[in-house]
Amino acid sequence: MDKEAIAYHVRGLLQAIGEDLDREGLQETPERVARMLEEVLAGTAYSNHEIAEMFGKTFPDPDTDEQEHTVVVKDITVFSYCEHHLALMYDMKVNVAYLPHGKVLGLSKIARICDMAAKRLQLQERLGRDIAQIIGEAAGTEDVAVVISGSHSCMTARGIRNVSAKTITTTYTGQFRHNKELQTLVQFD
Repeated sequence: MDKEAIAYHVRGLLQAIGEDLDREGLQETPERVARMLEEVLAGTAYSNHEIAEMFGKTFPDPDTDEQEHTVVVKDITVFSYCEHHLALMYDMKVNVAYLPHGKVLGLSKIARICDMAAKRLQLQERLGRDIAQIIGEAAGTEDVAVVISGSHSCMTARGIRNVSAKTITTTYTGQFRHNKELQTLVQFD
């Protein structure tokens, strides 16, 4: 990420909206914004495959052959930025489930995958697909479900200004696609 170019353009943006760049509160703002963007958009530097490799620590699951079971992690908190308005997507909760096939992911890795995939300019719908793809690759399974609930400041702070609106998206792959019983495991309570 080119932080110098970001700072340069933030200066131009501040000037274009009529701000005084010499005002005490704004003197270091371009550089602060550049550092913030490097942090909150860190996922931009990685492909889904690279994230799967980065957080793909698995453990053998010897019980998989004898019985089928599901791993479910709920209420993973993330935030992201809408690629249409660069607006914050907030109060986001991610529920993830997958059917292990011989190995299981470390539980913290599931949350880390969600967090890193969200650190991109995103659409909530794509975020669910990205998380499902990364979890599937990292865990070695085609059976993944991702349900996301979130608020979008492009709807709550501007435009329609509907502050109570929540968006819920679902991504189901493999056995989750048509199995309503499995789908209920990842729904919000």
